[in-house]
Amino acid sequence: MNKFDKFLRHRQSLLMQYKMGDMTKNEFIEENYYYVESLGIQPFTRVDNVKKAIYNYHYHNIHAKYWQHIANDPRNTEKERQAYYAKSNSHYREKDRATLQLLRLIDYNGVEAYYVNVKSSLLKGKLIEIVIHNPDVLMEINVPDSTYEQDLLILHTKNPGIAEDLRKNGVLREDKRKSLADSYINQKY
Repeated sequence: MNKFDKFLRHRQSLLMQYKMGDMTKNEFIEENYYYVESLGIQPFTRVDNVKKAIYNYHYHNIHAKYWQHIANDPRNTEKERQAYYAKSNSHYREKDRATLQLLRLIDYNGVEAYYVNVKSSLLKGKLIEIVIHNPDVLMEINVPDSTYEQDLLILHTKNPGIAEDLRKNGVLREDKRKSLADSYINQKY
């Protein structure tokens, strides 16, 4: 099994532990971060297939959340906090770039997007859930003896440029829905 498949299998295991209540959101974020770091795989500079785009999305999403979590530590000085937030925001920008690369690689086939109901005032009316139902994409990332997000690939963004791109391609609905990952996205960390 290659490192990418090991990464997906480990991530699935962590997701199950989180969903079953065996770990908190912070533990989930930290475990993901430490595992990605232990693999030693940096994000791909040339993204020419779905696996690379998905890895880059997860890599940057994990790092963005981790550094945001670290920034919120009350023991930080204001200067440290700002540096950690800057690092987090940089990873969020790269995550959005990976999202666009993935959507373009699959030509928006099997994609559904909508705004989600959130508790956070900072995310209200901004957070978009992108659900990929495309069986060809899911086959490319399928981990043996495992399902990936119950046969769905779920991404999130609040990037207005991605929202516009989703609209242009006829896959963004303007209505708000409950997220398929509602308990996760609405839990503070």
